[in-house]
Amino acid sequence: MSNIIGKLFTFTSFGESHGKGIGGIVDGCPSGIELDEDFIQNELNRRRPGQSDISTPRKEGDVVEFLSGIFEGKTTGTPIAFVIWNENQHSTDYDHLKEVYRPSHADYTYQQKYGIRDHRGGGRSSARETASRVVAGAIAKLFLKNKGIEITAYTSQVGHIAMTQNYESIDLSLIESNIVRCPELETANKMIDYIKQLKLEGDSIGGIISCVIKGVPVGLGEPVFDKLQARLAQAMLSINATHGFDYGRGFEGVSLKGSEMNDAFVKDGDKVTTRTNNSGGVQGGISNGQDIYFRVLFKPVATIAKKQDTLDIHINEVELEARGRHDPCVIPRAVPIVEAMAALTLVDLFLTANLVNG
Repeated sequence: MSNIIGKLFTFTSFGESHGKGIGGIVDGCPSGIELDEDFIQNELNRRRPGQSDISTPRKEGDVVEFLSGIFEGKTTGTPIAFVIWNENQHSTDYDHLKEVYRPSHADYTYQQKYGIRDHRGGGRSSARETASRVVAGAIAKLFLKNKGIEITAYTSQVGHIAMTQNYESIDLSLIESNIVRCPELETANKMIDYIKQLKLEGDSIGGIISCVIKGVPVGLGEPVFDKLQARLAQAMLSINATHGFDYGRGFEGVSLKGSEMNDAFVKDGDKVTTRTNNSGGVQGGISNGQDIYFRVLFKPVATIAKKQDTLDIHINEVELEARGRHDPCVIPRAVPIVEAMAALTLVDLFLTANLVNG
């Protein structure tokens, strides 16, 4: 099982949804970075369960405890180990799933691949694992902040309800002003009402998270197989429930002619820039100094309260009515996860490009 991401700045994730705890090890982090634990905890708070009436009611404090790699508030250059203790496991809620394969879940594939699975909330396949990613990503964000790089993600679509503006024309400071994390407030209210409706119906819905990265210098990305967009895509598609990734104009670009899609180079004083940014800040797999922007598509949560036909481990046809505590829509809580995975990717490429002092 692959539990490590990165080459020079690596993150190893461990733990299960209903085990004693989850955690991680960040290795390759440069020394001397001020580790703002309040900032890291706030990032965790943005992801934690039970934060609103459109998320799972599971209550977890999600308090991170650092075990190594820090001295007098700064990174030492040695492995940074941390743990988040699980406090609110209701493992008996999942007893009825012990011999049942949930539709579109990891139950069947894990059982077939490993010969064993943890039915309590999905074990290792549970999205609870992503809390560790947020901690590691927050450390990466602190590194990037020193380089003037800022990563901002937000909810741009829930089901059929989509924002009408792009990141260049909206006030990104409004993202945290509502529980769905959409900076277009009228649209946000429609999204919230829709999620609440589906929660009452025992159903779920997916959506899209958009992300913009500002301040990235020219030169990040390592062609041919470690192109910047390829590394971002890998990081994003490793997040639970993701089903798609595009960057720049993305799939919209298929309807454009080359004369419409190309980003013309222009002078900005003594610097090179582009008149448009249809490339999304990436050309030839390398950052070109413009804003990087991309979208991540999330499918509806697989575990729902509605009755579904499925099979058990004995290949008997059964009817499943799942119980437990689940999000009707993962999008609002996934916003900080997308930011974290983007940060981990950029720091690793930063170190690979030897731009630490640039």
